[in-house]
Amino acid sequence: MLAIARFEVPLGNAAHFQTQLSAALESFSKCAGFIDGEYGQNLDDQKLWSLMTRWENVGSYRRALSTNDVKMNVIPTLAQAIDEPGAYEKPYSE
Repeated sequence: MLAIARFEVPLGNAAHFQTQLSAALESFSKCAGFIDGEYGQNLDDQKLWSLMTRWENVGSYRRALSTNDVKMNVIPTLAQAIDEPGAYEKPYSE
């Protein structure tokens, strides 16, 4: 399962926001079911950022969102995300 969040951040806040994303990944990395994650700044519009994490399943991701560490270090960052669907599942091949 992929969780993708996109953000629009003023250029003057980029360094601070990068620190927030790094802290979010560190918190997620402590959660059961976390596989990996990364963040990046858009090459064409540097106000845009993304945070992508991979999880064993959607349940692992949802349980991670309820841990105290994630509530303190990730949820405030995710609250700044562009309001759009962000959970993706790899289609099953037949």
